[in-house]
Amino acid sequence: MTSPRRERLAHELRSEISKLLLRDIRDPRVGFVTLTRAEVSPDLTHSRIYFTVFGTDTARQQTLKALNRAARYLQRAVFKELRLRRNLQIVFVLDEAAATGNRIDELLEQIRGAGGSEEGEEE
Repeated sequence: MTSPRRERLAHELRSEISKLLLRDIRDPRVGFVTLTRAEVSPDLTHSRIYFTVFGTDTARQQTLKALNRAARYLQRAVFKELRLRRNLQIVFVLDEAAATGNRIDELLEQIRGAGGSEEGEEE
């Protein structure tokens, strides 16, 4: 269970990193990135920022490398902007939930398509 303070910090962290990515990060490997959620450790010293990105698996891995390379800059900027007491280590994690959800939707559509053709044959 997360505390209100951790939830608030995670929300602010996601918002601030999103602004910084739009404004300051110019790495071409960072394409159309969507930050899906942020998690902060109980001691408020570590965070995981989950993201999704369009493209191939190779492009996603390149974006992950680019974001983790920019993490130190983002840590300093967030520390300064949010006026944190301690430095917060940031790690980016590719959020596979969206891809998994899309795959499930595709499979359900295939099942519906296969079921629909069988029903038409029975009538």
